[in-house]
Amino acid sequence: MMNSMTPITTVAIAVPLEAEFVDQIRAVDPSVTVLYEPDLLPPERYPADHAGDPAFQRTAEQEERYWDMLNSAQVLYGFPNESPSGLARVAVENGHLQWVHAMAAGAGGAVKASGLDQEVLQKFKVTTSAGVHALPLAEFATMGILNGFKRTAELVRDQEAKAWPALRTPTRLASGSRLVIAGLGEIGLETARLARALGMQVSGTKRTLEPLEGIAEVAGNEALPRLLATADAVVNTLPGTPYTENLFNRDVFAAMKPGTVFVNVGRGTVVDEEALLEALDNGQVSYACLDVFAVEPLPHDSPLWSHPKVLVSPHTSALSAAENRLIAERFCSNLRTFLDGGELPHLVDTVHFY
Repeated sequence: MMNSMTPITTVAIAVPLEAEFVDQIRAVDPSVTVLYEPDLLPPERYPADHAGDPAFQRTAEQEERYWDMLNSAQVLYGFPNESPSGLARVAVENGHLQWVHAMAAGAGGAVKASGLDQEVLQKFKVTTSAGVHALPLAEFATMGILNGFKRTAELVRDQEAKAWPALRTPTRLASGSRLVIAGLGEIGLETARLARALGMQVSGTKRTLEPLEGIAEVAGNEALPRLLATADAVVNTLPGTPYTENLFNRDVFAAMKPGTVFVNVGRGTVVDEEALLEALDNGQVSYACLDVFAVEPLPHDSPLWSHPKVLVSPHTSALSAAENRLIAERFCSNLRTFLDGGELPHLVDTVHFY
């Protein structure tokens, strides 16, 4: 039974979430009060639609209730209105805000876009849902590698043309090939696990250099040209920061072994898209599977849309029907840590914003 002196921690649900997962949050501890008013939240258009239907509008009374709810909580599940401006407003108006949990794995960009200064950002913590998306992203990256090795883009074109080539073209084996992963975090390590199951040898980059089980070599990003010289495929999982912007530039693409398969499930700003197009046209890159882009949505006039060696995915590879459940479970675990006074995992770095 809760002691009468136990402080109440108030959690406000700021984004669409099923009632069953709200109940899981309530069950973490009897000292937790969860504020949840589904009529104030936009309906989801698909599983894990954290922003909800853009056509949804609150009445003036509902809008006031929504912000009163958020401003009375110490903890928020989601950014208000799932937007940087919402985060900026609640950070200023809510004087006892302690922690905001973001739905995204890469929430640093949204925190930066809020425009909050360091003094305000130091008053509360922001955690991400990093790790929740690791498996779907790793599966997508593996699909991209296999698409490139097995020539699926060419097969689709032949099928559309009802063409049965007189000369059969061999495919490439994943087993025995070399994969380089830029960014050996949770997504990168899950990708490495799947790649090793296919018999691939995996090396990669990491800010903190340390041996990792099953990884042939761990190096810094400055070693990419050397690693890529013998790689058959490369997967980028790196976040968008000033240190990773255009990391994959002309020099890095030129260092690749001709015919390299390139997959990007990190951030679009890590790749110089003009340099990638040149690498596709000159054969350094044989196939590119891209889920993220420098500008999103990808502009209609981008040559990537129609390039025969490119698969364009509209930044959806992390989505799965299980996402809301997985994020809620991650939040419940973090909430237990928060209540116990522990160190929250996956904090947004408010200097580098990742």
